Amino acid sequence: MDIASLSTSLAQNAALSDIGTAVLSKALDTQEAAGAGLIKMLDAAQMELSVNPHIGGNFDVSV
Repeated sequence: MDIASLSTSLAQNAALSDIGTAVLSKALDTQEAAGAGLIKMLDAAQMELSVNPHIGGNFDVSV
């Protein structure tokens, strides 16, 4: 194997690794935002339950 092709291959591997890390970082940021939204939604539901404790406590199920 010659030096030029080895250098090109290593550069491509480094670039792919950097791209994979960037995509993973973006996915992590997206999941953190989704988790924060879920926590906010649960807090809002808890606040509604404390204001109106009789609402949403029972539900009917028919099959």
